[in-house]
Amino acid sequence: MNPSAAARRGAVIGAAAALVLLFAPRAHAGILVSSAPSCDDVQLSQPFTPWLDSAQYFSIGGFENGGSGWTLSGGAAVASGNEPWQVSGAADSHSLEIPPGASATSPTACVGLDSPTLRFFARRSATGLLGGASLLKVDALVTDNAGNVVTVPVLATGAGTSWGPTVPMPVLASLLPLLPGDHTPIAFKFTAVGPADWHIDDTHVDPWHCC
Repeated sequence: MNPSAAARRGAVIGAAAALVLLFAPRAHAGILVSSAPSCDDVQLSQPFTPWLDSAQYFSIGGFENGGSGWTLSGGAAVASGNEPWQVSGAADSHSLEIPPGASATSPTACVGLDSPTLRFFARRSATGLLGGASLLKVDALVTDNAGNVVTVPVLATGAGTSWGPTVPMPVLASLLPLLPGDHTPIAFKFTAVGPADWHIDDTHVDPWHCC
Protein backbone atom coordinates (compact mmCIF):
# COMPACT_ATOMS: atom_id res chain seq x y z
CA MET A 1 0.00 0.00 0.00
CA ASN A 2 1.46 3.38 -0.96
CA PRO A 3 1.81 6.10 1.74
CA SER A 4 -1.02 8.27 0.45
CA ALA A 5 -3.40 5.31 0.35
CA ALA A 6 -2.33 4.32 3.86
CA ALA A 7 -2.92 7.84 5.14
CA ARG A 8 -6.33 8.02 3.48
CA ARG A 9 -7.32 4.65 4.90
CA GLY A 10 -6.16 5.65 8.39
CA ALA A 11 -8.22 8.84 8.31
CA VAL A 12 -11.33 6.99 7.16
CA ILE A 13 -10.96 4.29 9.82
CA GLY A 14 -10.53 6.94 12.51
CA ALA A 15 -13.70 8.71 11.42
CA ALA A 16 -15.54 5.40 11.24
CA ALA A 17 -14.64 4.59 14.83
CA ALA A 18 -16.48 7.72 15.95
CA LEU A 19 -19.39 6.76 13.70
CA VAL A 20 -19.62 3.33 15.32
CA LEU A 21 -19.97 4.96 18.75
CA LEU A 22 -22.61 7.32 17.40
CA PHE A 23 -24.78 4.56 16.01
CA ALA A 24 -24.14 1.89 18.66
CA PRO A 25 -27.41 2.35 20.61
CA ARG A 26 -29.57 2.23 17.49
CA ALA A 27 -27.68 -0.65 15.89
CA HIS A 28 -27.35 -2.75 19.04
CA ALA A 29 -23.64 -2.19 19.73
CA GLY A 30 -22.93 -1.85 16.03
CA ILE A 31 -23.28 -5.54 15.17
CA LEU A 32 -24.74 -5.66 11.67
CA VAL A 33 -26.72 -8.31 9.94
CA SER A 34 -24.36 -11.09 8.85
CA SER A 35 -26.41 -12.17 5.83
CA ALA A 36 -24.91 -9.94 3.13
CA PRO A 37 -24.85 -10.60 -0.61
CA SER A 38 -21.91 -12.72 -1.69
CA CYS A 39 -18.63 -10.85 -1.97
CA ASP A 40 -17.10 -13.60 -4.12
CA ASP A 41 -16.11 -13.17 -7.74
CA VAL A 42 -16.53 -9.39 -7.84
CA GLN A 43 -15.49 -8.08 -11.25
CA LEU A 44 -12.85 -5.39 -10.73
CA SER A 45 -11.76 -2.73 -13.20
CA GLN A 46 -9.95 0.61 -13.28
CA PRO A 47 -12.56 3.01 -14.73
CA PHE A 48 -10.95 6.19 -13.37
CA THR A 49 -7.40 5.71 -14.66
CA PRO A 50 -7.68 8.76 -17.01
CA TRP A 51 -8.13 10.88 -13.86
CA LEU A 52 -4.97 9.49 -12.21
CA ASP A 53 -6.94 7.08 -10.04
CA SER A 54 -5.49 3.60 -10.51
CA ALA A 55 -7.65 1.97 -7.81
CA GLN A 56 -9.63 -1.17 -8.60
CA TYR A 57 -13.42 -0.72 -8.46
CA PHE A 58 -16.51 -2.89 -8.87
CA SER A 59 -19.79 -1.67 -10.36
CA ILE A 60 -22.94 -1.47 -8.23
CA GLY A 61 -25.31 -1.31 -11.16
CA GLY A 62 -25.66 0.36 -14.54
CA PHE A 63 -28.61 1.62 -16.54
CA GLU A 64 -28.42 -0.26 -19.81
CA ASN A 65 -31.13 -2.72 -18.72
CA GLY A 66 -33.71 -0.19 -17.60
CA GLY A 67 -32.17 0.38 -14.20
CA SER A 68 -32.72 -3.21 -13.07
CA GLY A 69 -32.29 -3.47 -9.31
CA TRP A 70 -32.62 0.28 -8.72
CA THR A 71 -35.51 1.81 -6.76
CA LEU A 72 -36.65 5.07 -8.36
CA SER A 73 -39.01 7.65 -6.86
CA GLY A 74 -40.23 11.19 -7.47
CA GLY A 75 -39.72 11.02 -11.23
CA ALA A 76 -36.22 9.55 -11.36
CA ALA A 77 -35.86 7.48 -14.54
CA VAL A 78 -33.39 5.95 -16.96
CA ALA A 79 -32.68 8.40 -19.78
CA SER A 80 -30.74 8.48 -23.04
CA GLY A 81 -27.19 9.79 -22.86
CA ASN A 82 -24.13 8.14 -21.36
CA GLU A 83 -21.03 9.60 -19.78
CA PRO A 84 -18.78 10.18 -22.81
CA TRP A 85 -15.87 7.95 -21.74
CA GLN A 86 -18.11 4.85 -21.67
CA VAL A 87 -15.96 3.23 -18.99
CA SER A 88 -18.32 0.27 -18.58
CA GLY A 89 -18.67 -0.52 -22.27
CA ALA A 90 -18.43 1.08 -25.69
CA ALA A 91 -22.06 0.27 -26.45
CA ASP A 92 -23.46 1.96 -23.31
CA SER A 93 -25.95 4.71 -24.10
CA HIS A 94 -27.99 5.44 -20.96
CA SER A 95 -27.71 7.14 -17.59
CA LEU A 96 -30.04 7.92 -14.70
CA GLU A 97 -31.91 11.23 -14.53
CA ILE A 98 -32.89 12.51 -11.07
CA PRO A 99 -35.20 15.57 -11.12
CA PRO A 100 -35.36 18.05 -8.21
CA GLY A 101 -36.58 16.29 -5.06
CA ALA A 102 -36.42 12.84 -6.67
CA SER A 103 -34.24 10.00 -5.47
CA ALA A 104 -32.75 6.73 -6.66
CA THR A 105 -31.51 3.85 -4.53
CA SER A 106 -28.93 1.44 -5.91
CA PRO A 107 -29.04 -2.35 -5.79
CA THR A 108 -27.62 -3.85 -2.60
CA ALA A 109 -23.88 -4.46 -2.53
CA CYS A 110 -21.66 -6.37 -0.13
CA VAL A 111 -19.16 -4.19 1.70
CA GLY A 112 -16.99 -4.37 4.81
CA LEU A 113 -13.68 -3.13 6.13
CA ASP A 114 -12.15 -3.34 2.66
CA SER A 115 -14.81 -1.38 0.72
CA PRO A 116 -14.54 2.26 1.70
CA THR A 117 -14.84 4.45 -1.40
CA LEU A 118 -17.70 5.31 -3.79
CA ARG A 119 -17.15 7.09 -7.09
CA PHE A 120 -19.32 7.74 -10.14
CA PHE A 121 -19.95 10.15 -13.02
CA ALA A 122 -22.37 13.06 -12.68
CA ARG A 123 -23.63 16.22 -14.30
CA ARG A 124 -26.43 18.68 -13.57
CA SER A 125 -28.75 20.65 -15.81
CA ALA A 126 -28.24 24.37 -16.35
CA THR A 127 -30.89 26.32 -14.42
CA GLY A 128 -29.56 29.86 -14.23
CA LEU A 129 -27.82 31.36 -11.21
CA LEU A 130 -29.42 28.93 -8.77
CA GLY A 131 -28.30 25.88 -10.72
CA GLY A 132 -24.80 26.05 -9.31
CA ALA A 133 -26.22 25.82 -5.80
CA SER A 134 -27.90 22.49 -6.50
CA LEU A 135 -26.44 19.42 -4.82
CA LEU A 136 -26.66 15.68 -5.19
CA LYS A 137 -26.98 14.16 -1.72
CA VAL A 138 -25.58 10.66 -1.28
CA ASP A 139 -26.55 8.45 1.67
CA ALA A 140 -25.58 4.90 2.55
CA LEU A 141 -28.38 2.60 3.75
CA VAL A 142 -27.33 -0.24 6.06
CA THR A 143 -29.32 -2.78 8.05
CA ASP A 144 -28.66 -3.49 11.72
CA ASN A 145 -29.05 -6.88 13.40
CA ALA A 146 -32.67 -6.05 14.36
CA GLY A 147 -33.60 -5.40 10.74
CA ASN A 148 -33.68 -1.62 11.09
CA VAL A 149 -32.43 0.46 8.18
CA VAL A 150 -29.87 3.03 9.30
CA THR A 151 -29.09 5.99 7.02
CA VAL A 152 -25.50 7.23 7.08
CA PRO A 153 -24.62 10.39 5.10
CA VAL A 154 -21.82 9.94 2.57
CA LEU A 155 -21.51 13.35 0.87
CA ALA A 156 -23.43 16.16 -0.80
CA THR A 157 -21.62 16.90 -4.05
CA GLY A 158 -21.89 19.56 -6.70
CA ALA A 159 -21.00 19.19 -10.37
CA GLY A 160 -20.84 21.14 -13.59
CA THR A 161 -23.17 20.92 -16.56
CA SER A 162 -20.74 18.62 -18.38
CA TRP A 163 -20.05 15.02 -17.43
CA GLY A 164 -17.20 14.37 -15.04
CA PRO A 165 -16.14 11.92 -12.35
CA THR A 166 -16.93 12.77 -8.75
CA VAL A 167 -14.22 12.82 -6.11
CA PRO A 168 -13.70 9.50 -4.29
CA MET A 169 -16.27 9.45 -1.47
CA PRO A 170 -15.34 7.60 1.76
CA VAL A 171 -18.15 5.25 2.75
CA LEU A 172 -17.99 5.19 6.54
CA ALA A 173 -20.97 2.86 6.72
CA SER A 174 -18.83 0.10 5.25
CA LEU A 175 -16.63 0.28 8.36
CA LEU A 176 -19.46 -0.23 10.84
CA PRO A 177 -18.85 -4.01 11.14
CA LEU A 178 -16.78 -4.41 14.28
CA LEU A 179 -14.50 -7.25 13.19
CA PRO A 180 -12.18 -7.55 10.15
CA GLY A 181 -13.77 -9.85 7.61
CA ASP A 182 -17.33 -8.91 8.61
CA HIS A 183 -19.56 -7.71 5.79
CA THR A 184 -22.88 -5.96 5.62
CA PRO A 185 -25.45 -5.29 2.91
CA ILE A 186 -25.44 -1.68 1.78
CA ALA A 187 -27.30 0.43 -0.77
CA PHE A 188 -26.71 3.99 -1.89
CA LYS A 189 -29.45 6.62 -2.15
CA PHE A 190 -28.98 9.59 -4.47
CA THR A 191 -31.26 12.61 -3.94
CA ALA A 192 -31.38 15.81 -6.03
CA VAL A 193 -31.45 18.92 -3.82
CA GLY A 194 -32.19 22.29 -5.44
CA PRO A 195 -33.66 23.30 -8.80
CA ALA A 196 -31.40 21.29 -11.13
CA ASP A 197 -31.93 17.89 -12.70
CA TRP A 198 -29.05 15.49 -12.12
CA HIS A 199 -27.67 12.67 -14.23
CA ILE A 200 -25.47 9.92 -12.80
CA ASP A 201 -23.76 6.98 -14.46
CA ASP A 202 -21.34 4.12 -13.80
CA THR A 203 -21.41 3.97 -9.99
CA HIS A 204 -18.47 2.07 -8.52
CA VAL A 205 -17.06 1.01 -5.14
CA ASP A 206 -13.33 0.70 -4.47
CA PRO A 207 -12.48 -2.29 -2.24
CA TRP A 208 -8.76 -1.37 -2.07
CA HIS A 209 -7.75 -4.76 -3.37
CA CYS A 210 -5.17 -3.12 -5.61
CA CYS A 211 -2.63 -1.97 -2.96
